[in-house]
This record gives sequence, C-alpha cells and structure tokens, in this order.
Amino acid sequence: MKEFNTTALCVPTKHYMVDISERVSEIKKMIDAGKYFTINRARQYGKTTTLQAVRRFIEPEYVVLSLDFQMISAKSFSTEEEFVRAFGRLIINLGEYDVISIPEETVVELKKLSESNEGIDGLFRVFRRWIHKSDKPLVLLIDEVDSATNNQVFLDFLAMLRADYIARDASGTPAFQSVILAGVTDIKHLKSKIREEADAKVNSPWNIAADYTIDMSLSENGIRGMLDEYEADHHTGMDTAAMAKAIREYTNGYPFLVSRICQLIDTAILPDMGAKAWTRDGFDKAINLILKEKNTLFDSLTSKLTNYPKLKESIKQVLMEGERVVWNQYQEDIVQMSIYGFIRNERGAVRIDNRIFETMLYNLFLSDEDMENRTFSNEADLERNIFVKDGKLDVRLILERFIETYHQVCGPLEDRFKEKDGREQFLLYLRPIINGTGNYYIEAQTRDQRRTDVIIDYLGQQYIIELKIWRGERYNEEGERQISEYLDYFNLSTGYMLSFNFNKNKETGVKQVQVGDKVLYEGTV
Repeated sequence: MKEFNTTALCVPTKHYMVDISERVSEIKKMIDAGKYFTINRARQYGKTTTLQAVRRFIEPEYVVLSLDFQMISAKSFSTEEEFVRAFGRLIINLGEYDVISIPEETVVELKKLSESNEGIDGLFRVFRRWIHKSDKPLVLLIDEVDSATNNQVFLDFLAMLRADYIARDASGTPAFQSVILAGVTDIKHLKSKIREEADAKVNSPWNIAADYTIDMSLSENGIRGMLDEYEADHHTGMDTAAMAKAIREYTNGYPFLVSRICQLIDTAILPDMGAKAWTRDGFDKAINLILKEKNTLFDSLTSKLTNYPKLKESIKQVLMEGERVVWNQYQEDIVQMSIYGFIRNERGAVRIDNRIFETMLYNLFLSDEDMENRTFSNEADLERNIFVKDGKLDVRLILERFIETYHQVCGPLEDRFKEKDGREQFLLYLRPIINGTGNYYIEAQTRDQRRTDVIIDYLGQQYIIELKIWRGERYNEEGERQISEYLDYFNLSTGYMLSFNFNKNKETGVKQVQVGDKVLYEGTV
C-alpha cells in the first residue's frame, strides 16, 4: 500500500504523489531546445523528485547523466585533479550499476582520469569524444549543486560548460544537448560567495542559463488527483475536492506542506477519528500539529530572520501593521528569503508565501510581544474554559471579555494608539483560547491599515472577526457590507466586528446588528 512521503525522493510506485507530468513535459521542451538552465527552489520543494521524473521521461531519446553532488566530498572540490577524479568515478558508477550504457572506450578513458592528474579540460575532452560518437544526445543533470559552494573548482567547471555551449552553437563542437543544475541557491549567488573581487561578483561563469519559469507548486487539481488515488485505496468518504481546496489555500502548493498535511491526517489523526479525519475538523488538527512541530523548514525560516533583522522587521510590519513592502530583486535580504521559498513577489510587493508560514510568523512575533507583556494572554488563559460551548466557540463572549480586559489594563484609548496595537492585543488574548484545538490566520486581502479580518478554524467551524479603527458611521456601514459579502464567500450567516473607537461619548460593549440575512455582533473598545 502506498503512503505519503515527506523525506527525500518520492517514488510513484511507493508514494501518493501529485501528477507532475505536465511540468516534466515543459522541462523536456527546454531540453529538446538545447537549453542550459537551473532549477532553484526552496528545500523540500520537489526538485529531486522532478529531476528523476525528467530522467525517466527522456531516457528513450537521450543518454542521461544524472548526478548528485552530495556524493562528492568537500575534499574533491579542493583541486581540479581531485574534482575530475571524483566526477569520473560518479559516471563510472552509473555504468557499473546499469543506470546508463557507457561505451567501452569511454569507460577506459574515465578510469584513466580517475587515476590521473588531469584537469577539467581533460574531463571535457572525454565528454566531447563520447558525445561525438553517441547515437543519442547526452543530457547532464546535477542535483544538490549547493554542495559545490565556496570553491573555485566549481566555477571553472561552470566556465567550461559555458565555453562548450558557445562552441556548440558557433562551430558545431560536440557538447551536451542540455544541462540542468538543481539546488536552493542560484548560480548567480554561488559565485558571490567564492570570490571577493567586484568583477567576479558581476560576471557569472554561467550566464548562458535560460530562464526557468515553470511553476513548481502543486495545483489544486493535482492535489485532488492525489487524494482521489488515496480515496480509491482507503474508501474514507472524503470530499476530495473540498480537501484539495483547503490544502491549496493553506500551503499555496508548497510540496512539503501538502504532503505533510496528508501524512499527519493519515498517520496521526486517522487512528483516533477514523474516516472523519478527512474532514475540515481533521484538517484543522493537522494544521495545528504542523504549527507546533519543530522541523527543518521552520528552523530555516527563523534562522533567516535572525540573519536578516531588517527583513524581519519589514515582514513584521507587513503582517502586524498592514504595511506594503516594495519588492526589490536586488535587495539581499529579499533575495535570500525568496530563494528559500518564504516570500514571493505579488504585484510588486513582498508577500509571505503561504498561510502556514504566515501563522507560524504571527505566533513568533506574538511570542516576542508576550514576553514583554503577558497580561492579555494570562487573562484569556484563566478564562478559556468558558468560551467553548457544545464544541463551538462563543465569539461574542470572547469580544465582551476582551473589551473588559482592555479597559482594565489599558484604560481609555489614546490618540497615539495604532491599529496594529489593537490587533496584537486581541491576538494575544485569542491565542491561548484556541491553542491546542484551533488555528487562526489573517486574511491577506483585507490586511491593511484600515481593516483586518481574522479567520478562526475551530473543530471544523469557521469564525470571521473584522478588526478596525472607528472612522465614523458611514465607514462602519461600509465595513458591515464588506464583512457580509465575506460571510457569503465562506457560507456563514454570523460574523463579528471589533472597533477601536476614540469618541468620548461612545457606547462600549457588544451589540447585535442585522445586515440583510446576516447577523453581526459588533464590539466597541
């Protein structure tokens, strides 16, 4: 029986996988066109799985040298001679284990290289003779090129690839049909780590690379296809379309997160909930488990924020204050965070890649605030048992108790108050109430300095709370209309609003308002 996999290579015969045949076909078009290119994506983003799928797909037409630089030790990058010997041994291994068929004379030449002091030019002479005599074009795939960082030898290898590429098109000199290098870091950034001279930082040794624009994220339809296969095996009664939609909305198709949600439902939640694990309730539990676990993906995210404190502050402004941070592809901290898959460019502005990352970052930033002032979270923690009735959140009561706590702790609103202050304080109050059972996220489309919608997922139920600063009755009516439309989108009949009002004659507390066929509970601080 197949299973969901979140470590190393995904194998179609062993693992439930999203169909990536369309992506593989697009990559083959680039290979057929003779392109040299890199596949740079974050860790656990399916690069290795994609490369191996490409290898299997093109093998009938090409001789595929599929290598992994993790198989070459650091010592092998110390000199050209060491690198050539190690590279030759990798190719010999492919022939010895019948991965590819290597001409006997080529095997002899490679063995001589592995015992000689030849440089990189000697290795490429062997390649040219092999390519010249081969009935099929040769394609070179190298995975984990990050293993080659911080050394000059790899730069020289790239330079030789570039020289052969140019000679191929200029004079017909034998060269690889296509070269694909896969890793987290773009070659443009590899070379900046190796040489300190300014000219070396500008002139890439591999500037012949074609742009790789193929989407590597997993689509909603692709996720549904994977779930349909699982459902055919297990017969849980799952609504695969609804589950695929929820997974895509939370992950933005990040492959590790997609597989991890499914894996947790299948292995950790299914034993307790049975077939109900594949419902919204089970999905919410899986998200909760992911946000609590310590994994290499989250470790990488937090370490990058530590290394780039300016970007951390910018992301905090995006999330907590609704600020718009302009995307700049030449700003190093933005480049690094995008390379590692944590942010993306959305209409010229920085956007956190997916909802799980956003919630994880909210938790991180709120923990920083909590360390400074635990009043709101402590008050909510003491009262959290009264907010759940028959498995449902009493959000009206949450608003009422928050307003009381706010007035007791902070007193009347001051002019220096910012909306982000109210947002932080409310989330600090909310978090311990739902912690361990539910999740929350901020709807990105409404996260700005005027309005924020907090969506709570709790035991399969959703609750929407709009947070805003009071700007008059007309603005409030507009907010009522907006949240009413938003409730339609979620197929909900009840919503909540929390306004921070500076008027001296305001009436604080929570009141019920009817807007069309929707019931709103409007709280005023």
